[in-house]
Amino acid sequence: MRSAGDAAPGAGVLEDRFGRVARDLRVSLTDRCNLRCTYCMPAEGLPWLPTAEVLTDDEVVRLVTVAVERLGVREVRFTGGEPLLRRGLESIVAATTALRRADGTPPETSLTTNALGLHRRARGLADAGLGRVNVSLDSLQRDRYARITRRDRLPDVLAGLAAARDAGLTPVKVNTVLVRGVNDDEAVPLLRWALAEGYRLRFIEQMPLGPHDAWDPSSMVRADEILGALRAAFDLTPVDSARRGADPAQTWAVDGGDPDGGAVVGVIASVTRPFCGDCDRVRLTADGQMRDCLFARHETDLRGMLRAGADDAELAAAWAAAMLRKGPGHGISEAGFRQPERPMSAIGG
Repeated sequence: MRSAGDAAPGAGVLEDRFGRVARDLRVSLTDRCNLRCTYCMPAEGLPWLPTAEVLTDDEVVRLVTVAVERLGVREVRFTGGEPLLRRGLESIVAATTALRRADGTPPETSLTTNALGLHRRARGLADAGLGRVNVSLDSLQRDRYARITRRDRLPDVLAGLAAARDAGLTPVKVNTVLVRGVNDDEAVPLLRWALAEGYRLRFIEQMPLGPHDAWDPSSMVRADEILGALRAAFDLTPVDSARRGADPAQTWAVDGGDPDGGAVVGVIASVTRPFCGDCDRVRLTADGQMRDCLFARHETDLRGMLRAGADDAELAAAWAAAMLRKGPGHGISEAGFRQPERPMSAIGG
């Protein structure tokens, strides 16, 4: 529900018809990626957006400004595709962190990345004001990582993670998707490694967001299976659910560790334990389409309005009105579910 300080006086909030308020904006900066993860896209890649259709740096900042100053957005996460492929990333981050919400505070900023090239840019991103990073990593075995991503780049990822930690982009979160028969034996090794390195590991259930008709539900490693594997090696204590809020991850303290420290592990059970009732997210694609849900089959063209000369008030009003179409949930387990037309790389994480 609404709370004080969501937006400037006279402005609105991104509230849907179920009373949920979106305060977390995911901004895709490109649909392009330098990996070809088997569960995400085909080996040959996908047809990329023409450059003219992609928001310019100034257009990205303008829409983020509307979201923060007029619509109560508190957190902005930059995603892709792979956002490190965006040349203007640092300037976009700096412009975003210079914004102020109604209570005078800047929005929280983060980046979801595969970490290729992060070792060269972590310090610059920190200097631009970026708060933290989430890094996708599905295996610590070099040959297996290469098979999953179709690129032999694991050393670069590990270097990027270390650089992010050293630059203070913390907590550094590592997101892992386990796929049956591929890397489902790595839950325990990954957690041991993350604890030793000071990273926060989160396992994410595989979702139907890759190439159409390519998702096999039987390949998904369920949250209860992941927790079963971890409990065989660690003592897991549930962290008070009140700390979770709208965070999609359920969290466990590991071996009596401080839940406010790094000795924790998270599981995002998007499929088997959906958290749609507490969702506080809204998405902006690289070509300026507003999406109220990762699995939405409709979009609102904010880019078209912006380029046609709409002012900030008009953009905010259209954005707020579009939130009223948001459904109660993603419906993955329901009969007749259809995945969105766009793949994950084009939607943004």
